[in-house]
Amino acid sequence: MYIEKNGYVVETAVDGQDGLQKLEQLQQQGKRPAMIISDINMPNLDGIGFIKEVKKKPQFKFVPVLVLTTESQDKKKMEGKQAGAAGWLVKPFQPDQLVGVVKKFVR
Repeated sequence: MYIEKNGYVVETAVDGQDGLQKLEQLQQQGKRPAMIISDINMPNLDGIGFIKEVKKKPQFKFVPVLVLTTESQDKKKMEGKQAGAAGWLVKPFQPDQLVGVVKKFVR
């Protein structure tokens, strides 16, 4: 589903597997996202697995991935960074925090 928020067009997915399918659809349309935001705890394909799969694809390798999650342990953060995450924002958060982080990556 496409949503427009704060001047950004947002495509949502229900889990990591759905996210990969949405990325494939974008690729078929000759498009790529400016940024990907993912949770860690998801059914079917968790966030770490999702990020690893995204980073395997040459067309998405350099798309920044922000992790938005309740996970705050350093071990999980390191795992995310090793998978290819560019940033980590812990829930709960203020909407302005998310917009600020997105603005840093998407110009």
